[in-house]
Amino acid sequence: MKMPLLLILLLTILVHAAAAFPSDIRALPGRDKHASWDDVNVVAHGLLQLGQGLKEHVDKTKAQMRDVYAKLKAFNGTVAELERKQQEQDEALKARSREVEEERERMAAELAKEVMVKVEEVKTQSEDIHTRMDRLEETVDEVFKGPALDSKNSDQTGVSFIQRLVAAQNRRIDQLVEKIKQQQDKLEKQSLHLQTLQSKVAQKRVKSHRRRDEETALRGEPAEQSRDASGLARDCQALFERGQRASGVYTIQPESSQPFNVLCEMTSEGGWTVIQKRHDGSQNFDQLWESYKKGFGNLNGEFWLGLENIHSLSRQGQYILQVELSDWAEEQKQEARYRLQLDGEEKKFALHLEQESSSGVIMTTGESGLPFSTADSDNDLAADVNCAELHSGGWWFSSCGESNLNGRYPRRPSVLRRQKSKRQRMFWTSTKGQNNSVKTTLLKMAPATIKQ
Repeated sequence: MKMPLLLILLLTILVHAAAAFPSDIRALPGRDKHASWDDVNVVAHGLLQLGQGLKEHVDKTKAQMRDVYAKLKAFNGTVAELERKQQEQDEALKARSREVEEERERMAAELAKEVMVKVEEVKTQSEDIHTRMDRLEETVDEVFKGPALDSKNSDQTGVSFIQRLVAAQNRRIDQLVEKIKQQQDKLEKQSLHLQTLQSKVAQKRVKSHRRRDEETALRGEPAEQSRDASGLARDCQALFERGQRASGVYTIQPESSQPFNVLCEMTSEGGWTVIQKRHDGSQNFDQLWESYKKGFGNLNGEFWLGLENIHSLSRQGQYILQVELSDWAEEQKQEARYRLQLDGEEKKFALHLEQESSSGVIMTTGESGLPFSTADSDNDLAADVNCAELHSGGWWFSSCGESNLNGRYPRRPSVLRRQKSKRQRMFWTSTKGQNNSVKTTLLKMAPATIKQ
């Protein structure tokens, strides 16, 4: 396309050059016809040289342009290769992260199954102890209710038999109790290990969500708004609102708190976070301040969630505390609901309650702001006695007399009647002023906005 343009340009120059000469050559003095055509040939020859130079310049420019295009093509290929390698590395990193997370979840699930098996073994042993105690009581009752012995020797023989029987049963009970303690220690260690693994999994998920959000922000895409910054729910009600309907152990993270595991009870009302549960006496609640502060027990059995965790939940807003009890006498459930606020450790985890409803349960006195007390941290209002030490368990005591849902678990009503210190057992005070023994307790909390 460029060569015809050059020819047209040369012809145009020749035309203008010819026009520059006089039309009548003969009129010019001292010049003839042949001399004029020589001048034209000189000009034409110069123009041809100019065209040749232009052609060489164009060819050289073409070669340079081809070289530039080749280099640009090679550069684009290098950039594409780098992008491909970066994408492969990102996919490999994501795949590795998924594998690590799946492995941790698998280990956590296996440990949970193992803990459940151990719990069942402990329950079986506990039932065996109860059965043996029942048989011993029946044997003793039969001996005392049987026909009177006629002679002094017979009386001594009967007493000696009872003493040997009781001694043998006591030894057997001591052995079983020791085994239960050993099993309980193992369960607590495994539970702590399980909670540690679940916390690591939760932290891994948090890091994964943060990394994904950062990558999303770098790509200029909008981040997900339906999930919290950590990816974890703030309580069991938040899990319920996300669609969870199965009761069980979940990992949550209240605001300005570290993640921890809780037992969620999902009802038609919503999701309740359980903070205390007792039903068989497998967990010893005669603990000191640090244990009540951090929490103890097994979320799949009996446990205390921990004052710090309860405080981290309650400071998120207005919460409802529901107390559910059943006693040995009537075995019917008693319930009460309160508006709950729990202060931090600097105020000894003082409890503020405002009763909303009750079916006969008094949890504490009408005083507001009672501090929590344990045997090694006496914060009750009684001046001459340590209520936590007297009642064998930590609680919000006023004058030691209203209730203690963390006291010693009573085995059977018949055993209760023969206890020397009934004040150490679990008890609650009814609205009629009666002290009743407790068979099961459940303390749970949820936001005040829960469906009522």
